[in-house]
Amino acid sequence: MFDYFKGFVTDKRRTSKGAFVTIEAGGCGYLLEVGERDFNAIQTNEEILQKVYVLLTHREDAMSLYGFSNKETRDIFQILLSVSGVGAKMAIALLNEFDACDLITLVIDGNFKELTRAKGVGPKLAQKIILELKDRLMKTELPRAACPLPQSQAVDDTQAVLLSLGYEEKEIEDALKRVMPAIEDKSNPEEVLRKVLTCLSM
Repeated sequence: MFDYFKGFVTDKRRTSKGAFVTIEAGGCGYLLEVGERDFNAIQTNEEILQKVYVLLTHREDAMSLYGFSNKETRDIFQILLSVSGVGAKMAIALLNEFDACDLITLVIDGNFKELTRAKGVGPKLAQKIILELKDRLMKTELPRAACPLPQSQAVDDTQAVLLSLGYEEKEIEDALKRVMPAIEDKSNPEEVLRKVLTCLSM
């Protein structure tokens, strides 16, 4: 029904039920529940028009509006809701822990252990998310190729070493996008290189 609202963000607040913003559009004030990343990205300013992507959900006892600073996060949130056992709170918890690109990568790579970092997500649910979404996300219009690589000296050094070994630039970038979400110390060039080489050899 709604794609986005373009208006003035008049209020931001956290409550025991979550984080919320109010956007005034067309003379109406809409209360949107948001994740922490979007809460920080959306600025309160009653003088500058802002575009906030939205999703309206229906339950037997309520209708709720969720807000997102970009379309990709909104679309991933909607995809997560299609998994049985994943409600809005769980989807928000996943998107609080991972950005959309990292989440896509973890699901496609079957990395359920990393998914359990999200609050309330246990191993069984993480494996269920992967089982139900892996094929779908591989065909989504939000491919991992669209996810930017983090800028760091470790990434630059790894690319330089692998190029000198004869690997193609694209296959190096694809491998980096696959492994970076699972690397704890992203500034460690030895760890990054080791993980990428392992990925390239598979």
